[in-house]
Formats: sequence, structure tokens, C-alpha cells
Amino acid sequence: MQTLGPQKDSQAWIIQTWAAFILSVSMTSFGIVNLPVDNWVKGFMGMGLAFSLGSTFNLAKTTRDLHEAKKLTARIDEAKVEKLLSQHDHLK
Repeated sequence: MQTLGPQKDSQAWIIQTWAAFILSVSMTSFGIVNLPVDNWVKGFMGMGLAFSLGSTFNLAKTTRDLHEAKKLTARIDEAKVEKLLSQHDHLK
């Protein structure tokens, strides 16, 4: 049986992910602030940005939780198969 350890991201990947997130939010915010429109339009677009950010975090958490649940189910199923195989007498 092959045992897999927890998957770990490299430090470079973590830095790149955070940098891309911060850059995208700051550039979008900068663009909204500098639009040549009324403040209520800027406010509406800012609310859209905030909603998009919240939805992104919720989607990422849901995807992670689903992935972890599948890993747990697979480990339980694998343990059941191992138990059945260990109890089976193939010489009978």
C-alpha cells in the first residue's frame, strides 16, 4: 500500500499567489477610483468588486472542503478493502 503524505505548496507558489491577488485587487480598485464617472457608479462597481472577492473566497473554501472530504472517503474505503483482504484466506 502506498501512503501519500500531505501535499505542501512551495514558498514561491504561495508568494506568487498572494502577489497576484494583491496586484489584481489593487489595480482593479485603482481603475474604479480613477474612472471618469459619478461617485455612485464607482460605489456600485466597488460593491461588485467586494462581492466578487467574497464569492471567490467562498468558492475556494468549498472546493477545498470537497477535495478533503473525497480524500477522507477514499482513505476509509481503502482501509475497508485492506481489512477485507487481510481477513481473506486465499488457501481455502
